[in-house]
Amino acid sequence: MIERAWEQKIEPLTVRISTAVRITGLSRSRIYELIQSGDLEAVKVGRATLVNYRSLKGLTQIER
Repeated sequence: MIERAWEQKIEPLTVRISTAVRITGLSRSRIYELIQSGDLEAVKVGRATLVNYRSLKGLTQIER
């Protein structure tokens, strides 16, 4: 079967800290520690901290 472009799963570029907590099961403080240590890539947009989704996926594969 041919997969159309609009049927493909679209992944976000970034997620908020609260979403990162739900995805990983880690605490907010642990997420911030991983950002501080450089294990997670993050960017500030205004007051929001956004975690790079690809970085988060790589972390969950390593942590498990």
